[in-house]
Amino acid sequence: MQERHLFEYAVIRVVPRVEREEFINVGIILYCRDRKFLDATLELNERRLEAIGGCASEELKSHLTAFQRISRGEESAGPIARLDQASRFRWLTAARSSVVQTSCVHAGFCKDPGETLARLHKQLVTD
Repeated sequence: MQERHLFEYAVIRVVPRVEREEFINVGIILYCRDRKFLDATLELNERRLEAIGGCASEELKSHLTAFQRISRGEESAGPIARLDQASRFRWLTAARSSVVQTSCVHAGFCKDPGETLARLHKQLVTD
């Protein structure tokens, strides 16, 4: 029987106008300490973004890509990407008032964090 592991995740959101508090879900960031797993998915639905008054600029896409690169610990993503996984996860999920935000952090148990990340992405971003 496979062991279940505690994981934490947050939904990555784009909030085009912070003062209106409207957003679209664009990805998931998931951290599982036991499995030494930290990754983020991204999928920007430009039609949905336009419907709430936003636009998919190159700058926005760059910020989202940086979010994913930092979660993966890519050296070229800067000093935050060189922190340990827990510190990167906490930094990326910290509350902020900006165009790219995350939801509150949620927890659960999983057998495979990669599969769980894909399932959450499908449920909360693409469906």
